Amino acid sequence: MAEVYESTRPRKRWGRRLLITFLVLLAIVAVAVVVADRVAASYAEREIGDRVSRQIADRQATSEKPDVTVAGVPFLTQVLAGEYQEIKILLKNYAGPAGNGKTVKMPELDIRARDVTAPLDTIRSGNGDIVAKTVTGTGTIGYTDLAALIGREGITVSEKDGKLIGSAPVEALGQTFNVSGTASLEVKDGVVQVRFSEVTAEGLPDVPLVRNLIDNYAKNLALDLKVPALPMGLQLQKVEPRPEGLVITTGASNVSLSSGGL
Repeated sequence: MAEVYESTRPRKRWGRRLLITFLVLLAIVAVAVVVADRVAASYAEREIGDRVSRQIADRQATSEKPDVTVAGVPFLTQVLAGEYQEIKILLKNYAGPAGNGKTVKMPELDIRARDVTAPLDTIRSGNGDIVAKTVTGTGTIGYTDLAALIGREGITVSEKDGKLIGSAPVEALGQTFNVSGTASLEVKDGVVQVRFSEVTAEGLPDVPLVRNLIDNYAKNLALDLKVPALPMGLQLQKVEPRPEGLVITTGASNVSLSSGGL
């Protein structure tokens, strides 16, 4: 019995060592796959960021270096399938020309390209097209910057109950009155039309002469805000006053992300 026990014991030890070795190798392979996946994703993110930077420069706009994230894991599986869930592009301190020597500034421009089709053969050869089914972008224009774009001395703008409110001092009858009014916002041909109405002033006499003065002043506050040309073919769709500023929403469909489109 002793001889049988001694002969089987080394086999058990050898089997245990084999199992441990296999598990260690499996762990190493798993780590290597994860590292390779992230390296590939980082390379793609840098390439996309460089292309976006070139588009920004082409539009005479500026921003910090694009922060790009290819969403969804594992990345390599998406590469093989030729389909990507979402590409996130964050542009900080975006600024671009709005015409008449004016500049529109946005602390952040958040761009999302979804349902991106990029066949592996297209990536390998550089031939063919890479297309995002939808691209959306959201940015905010601060109210201080918006007031500067209106360009009237002393004017302030803010949000109240979901509406854009403007206030400014006006000289009338030898006195200074603070007038305020609600602005209507309309998007037309890529331009935000800001028009003030319902302008009132506390303590100001409601007589025709004064009313005409106030109405004319309100007309002078009108602003046609041209949003700068944005990357990835984004077009202005909606504007909305919120507490943090005037939020603009942009979008595009079936956008080419190949060299010509991005």
